Amino acid sequence: MGHEILINWAPHETRVAVVEQGAVQDVHIERTLERGLVGNIYLGKVSRVLPGMQSAFIDIGLDRAAFLHVADLMPNIAAKHASGREGAATDKPGKPGKGTGLLQPNPVLPIEKQIFEGQALMVQVLKDPIGTKGARLSAQISIAGRLLVFLPQDAHVGVSQKIPAEQRESLRKRLMQLTADLGGGFILRTNAEDATDTELADDIAYLRKTWLRIKDSAQRLPAASLLFQDLSLMQRVLRDMASEHTQSIRIDSREQFGELQRFAQAFMPSTVGKLVLHTGERPVFDLFNVDEEIVRALNRRVDMKSGGYLIIDQTEALTTVDVNTGGYVGARNFDDTVFKTNLEAAQVIARQLRLRNLGGIIIVDFIDMTREDHRAAVLAEFGKQLARDPVKTMAGGFSSLGLVEMTRKRTRESLAHLLSEVCPACAGRGQVKTARSLCYDILREILREARAFNPREFRVIASPKVVELFLDEEGQHLAGLSDFIGKPISLQSDAAMSPEQYDIVLL
Repeated sequence: MGHEILINWAPHETRVAVVEQGAVQDVHIERTLERGLVGNIYLGKVSRVLPGMQSAFIDIGLDRAAFLHVADLMPNIAAKHASGREGAATDKPGKPGKGTGLLQPNPVLPIEKQIFEGQALMVQVLKDPIGTKGARLSAQISIAGRLLVFLPQDAHVGVSQKIPAEQRESLRKRLMQLTADLGGGFILRTNAEDATDTELADDIAYLRKTWLRIKDSAQRLPAASLLFQDLSLMQRVLRDMASEHTQSIRIDSREQFGELQRFAQAFMPSTVGKLVLHTGERPVFDLFNVDEEIVRALNRRVDMKSGGYLIIDQTEALTTVDVNTGGYVGARNFDDTVFKTNLEAAQVIARQLRLRNLGGIIIVDFIDMTREDHRAAVLAEFGKQLARDPVKTMAGGFSSLGLVEMTRKRTRESLAHLLSEVCPACAGRGQVKTARSLCYDILREILREARAFNPREFRVIASPKVVELFLDEEGQHLAGLSDFIGKPISLQSDAAMSPEQYDIVLL
């Protein structure tokens, strides 16, 4: 089924939406200031070797030096050290011991025997800098494509362990035939399980061309230079999202349109003809009400066309989806009403999982159905809709409790986690104590403080709603406590306080 890809670009943020049959199916967001360094490749300069820690600090042009452990080095670096040559490891495949680049970690050889201060070294970021800690590096370079991971310094050909074991060997042999005599190693990614030879060949060509550009930059640029930055969201659109089913890729920035055209011509020629510059008066996202869809995707409740609705709750451990008939009474009898609601819900749930990018364990509570043929039809429709998801999903049948358990691979942060943060008022619970409950908490706290201390006066500072309740309905209880402890209790309203905040000041 054909789809369109919309790209909304601004200097601070790039947003991408996948639209199919007029409905938003997927949303990706990348913010400039939050973009990490993981995957970036640098020509670093060894600034300090620490034999006692078997590690080294590498200058890659950041505020803090990055960290490299001996386990993340390559053995032929020591050979280059001995010969007095500097630079990154060689990239031609061959046998170990001949300096030809069949590179494996060599933790036995001490780090001080492998690298020296001032040496230029090609490295890749494994972990972003955190707090006072610098980035974590590796000298074992890998470049991710849409379907494959390229290991330019290795000759290993492998298949993702997440692909069923019975398919892995045949896929490995097929990949070996495609990559024979090319040099370097490849790992087949999970989403390449059903890829064609043409798709794999395109990915191989892109990865090898990328590596040639990295090598060329390493020869021209000085140490502490960036050689390769992991693809931006716009570039990943061409690499990971565009397919033969993509009808057009619309972008609303003339400058970025030109950049994307040049990238496509160099690496993905098949996508050049699909690029379209959006020049209309209305923003590109307004064409399909994408912003409204994003707002709705942050709500717990999802209304369906039939009148039924879903309640989606995302927790740390799992996500639950509850299906309800709501105001739908269109069918002739209750069984048909339930069946049609569940059938529509199967379609809507699959779309919401993609739109919200929900991953991990997901529990779906369809409305109970008495007829077995209805249950089978709903499961079949659910499976059909999930099969369209580019992210790997696995779903079971109805459990003894009538629930459908499924998993969806976590690929990135969910839309809610990306755009929202925990509510400071309720700390993520979704509810706060009533003002009356807060009044009684305060009364108990004052009584405890009165038994331990002997102040002249107690002053309660709380939100306006709590103070108003103390001045009205709870005034009698506050006065009674004041008489009991023999101390005056005064009130102070603070509009900046959240509903559950309060202070008791001893004067």
